[in-house]
Amino acid sequence: MCPMGRVNTPQLTPEQRQALDSGFKTGKSHCFRMRCHTILLKSEGRNSKEVGSITGMSQVSVNSWLARFNSEGISGLYTKSGRGRKPIIVASEDREQILAAIKSNRQRLQTAKAEWEAQSGKKVGRITFRNFLKSLAEDINA
Repeated sequence: MCPMGRVNTPQLTPEQRQALDSGFKTGKSHCFRMRCHTILLKSEGRNSKEVGSITGMSQVSVNSWLARFNSEGISGLYTKSGRGRKPIIVASEDREQILAAIKSNRQRLQTAKAEWEAQSGKKVGRITFRNFLKSLAEDINA
């Protein structure tokens, strides 16, 4: 038995190699570029530990991205929707309450924010509240 473990080397078609190379060089997100790089390095016959040290991933992550590439192709390397932190203020739910709070406290942003927080049970920072109001103003002016 080899002490390094077995190397799972994907056999890439020329089209897949070209798509991965393009994704590595011009992909929009850093994560996608690193995932493409991971598959390209694995296709050269490198082991997961070596690929992980080059890309900054653990060997478990390298293996899971390789499995996802094998099952879904290059589209599997994109980050799926629904990941990340969810917004606290949702325009469709909170717009009317916030507008009502602003109308009753036109000159006092902090008072309007406190009134809305008391009604909704949500807590947000001053800057988050202000940015939401700016987005409402842009919607109205557009």
